[in-house]
Amino acid sequence: MRKIRDVLRLKLEARLSHERTAAALNISKGVVTKYVTLATTAGLDWDQIQTLDDTALHNRLLGAPRRVSGFVQPDYAHIHQELRRKGMTLMLLWQEHTTQHRDDSTHSYSQFCENYRRYAKTLKRSMRQIHRAGEKLFIDYAGPTVKLSDGSRAHIFVAALGASSYTFACATPRETMADWLGATAQALRFIGGVPQLIVPDNPKALIAHADRYEPRANETVHDFAHHYGTSFLPARPYHPQDKGKVESAVQVVERWILMRLRHQRFATVDDVNEAIAPLLDQLNAKAFQKLPGSRTSAFAQLDAPALQPLPAQTWELAIYKTVRVHIDQHIEFEGHRYSVPQSLVGQVLEARVTARTVELLHRGQRVASHLRCAHKGGFTTVPEHLSAAHRAHMQWTPERLIHWGNSIGVATGALVTRLLETRKHPEHGYRACLGLLALAKRFTRPRLEAACAVALELGATNSSHVRDILVNGRDQVPPITAPEWTSPQHAHVRGPGYYQ
Repeated sequence: MRKIRDVLRLKLEARLSHERTAAALNISKGVVTKYVTLATTAGLDWDQIQTLDDTALHNRLLGAPRRVSGFVQPDYAHIHQELRRKGMTLMLLWQEHTTQHRDDSTHSYSQFCENYRRYAKTLKRSMRQIHRAGEKLFIDYAGPTVKLSDGSRAHIFVAALGASSYTFACATPRETMADWLGATAQALRFIGGVPQLIVPDNPKALIAHADRYEPRANETVHDFAHHYGTSFLPARPYHPQDKGKVESAVQVVERWILMRLRHQRFATVDDVNEAIAPLLDQLNAKAFQKLPGSRTSAFAQLDAPALQPLPAQTWELAIYKTVRVHIDQHIEFEGHRYSVPQSLVGQVLEARVTARTVELLHRGQRVASHLRCAHKGGFTTVPEHLSAAHRAHMQWTPERLIHWGNSIGVATGALVTRLLETRKHPEHGYRACLGLLALAKRFTRPRLEAACAVALELGATNSSHVRDILVNGRDQVPPITAPEWTSPQHAHVRGPGYYQ
C-alpha cells in the first residue's frame, strides 16, 4: 500500500506522466495505469486518499463488490454450537434448515458444508507455545498397538520433553494406572532427571475428575508426583493442542519405529521393548529438518542441565484405601487384619499399600507399618499397639499356665494340664485355667492343691468343680481309710490247699 500511495501521489498531486512515475518508483507503466484507473473508477482524488488508512484504501481500490445472494443464509454460529452435541451431524442440520425454509432458496448440502467449514476456520486460532528447558514432559499412548504371539497386544507409551523434543517410547501390557506410572518412571530414568511438570491428557486411569479448570488426579498419582518432586498438569479435555509436543512425537514414533517393526513377530512385551531401544536412539539422533542439530544434541544443551535430579529410591506403586479401626485394634485389608495403636479405635485411617508393605496414616502421619500378608483371616499384630490388658492376655501360653500350676502343687499342675487337653484348642481352656489358679488368692494355695487332688479323683474337668469343692470344704475332710478285707472262716471256704 505504501507504493500504491506513492503512485497515486505522483500522478494525482505531482501530475507526472506515466513514464516518469514508473521510472521514479522502478515499476512498469502498466502498474501505474492499473492503480490510476482503479482510483478514477472509485472516484478518489488525492485529498480523499490522504484521509483513508491502508485498510480503507485497499477496500476502495481492490475490494470486490459483494453480490446480493438469493439463498437463505443459515446461522452458522448456532450450527457450530449444535455440532458439539453427541451424535449431531451436518447432514441433519442441513435437512432441518432446508425443511424450515422450504419455500426459499437454500444451498445444496455440499455448499452448506463448505460455507460452514469456511466459517469454522475463522474461529480457530493457534498459539505458539514457548517451552522452557526442563519444565514439561508430555506423555501419551500411541493409537496403533503391536500384536504378540499369544493374541494379546502391546500398547506403546510415548513421552517427549518440551524444549528439545527428546523422545522416549516403550511397550506396556495394557493402559492401566500401573502401566501409565510405570512407563512414566521409565521415561524419567531414560532422560536422567525430573521435569517440573508432567502433562498427560485425561485418562481415567490417572485423573479421578477431569475438569477444564480444576482437574483432580487420584491419590496414587499424587504419591508418584510427591516421590519425584514434580506435579501432574492434565491438558484441557478435548484440547490435544495443549500437548502438541507428544502428539507430534506419537506420529514420529508410529512412522519411524512401529512401521519398521511391522514385519517382526514378538512373543512378549519385553521383546518389543528390546526392538524399540535401538530405533529410539536412532530417532533421537536423527537431524532436524529445519533446525540445527538433533533431539539428542538439543536435549544435552537445553533440557538436561535444567532437570531436577532423580530420587535415590526407586518409586514403588502404592494404592490408597480408607479403612476404619475396629474394636479389636486392627484394620482389615483384603481379608487380613493389621494392628494399630489402641488409642485410634473407631478412627478412619488411610492405608497406603505397596507390593510389600501396608502403611497406616492418620492425618498424614504414619501410625503403623506392617509387611503385607496374603493370608485371609490372619492377624499381624504388634504387641505395643494393644492395651495393657490385651498385652497381658497375649503372654499366656499353655506351658506358662502348666508351670504356674506346678508351682502350687503336683495336683494343681495335673488339673491345669487336663483342662487344656480336654479342649478342642488350648486357648479355649485359658480362661478356665486362669479361673482355677485365681482360687489360690481366695482359698490359699494349700487348699487349692488339696481341692485339685479331690477333683482329679472325681474326674472333674471344669474349674467350677474345684470351686465347689473349696466352698463346701471337701478338701478339708480327711480321707477315710478302710481296713483290708479278709475272708471269714467258713466250712465252705476250701482255701488254696484244696487245689494242691
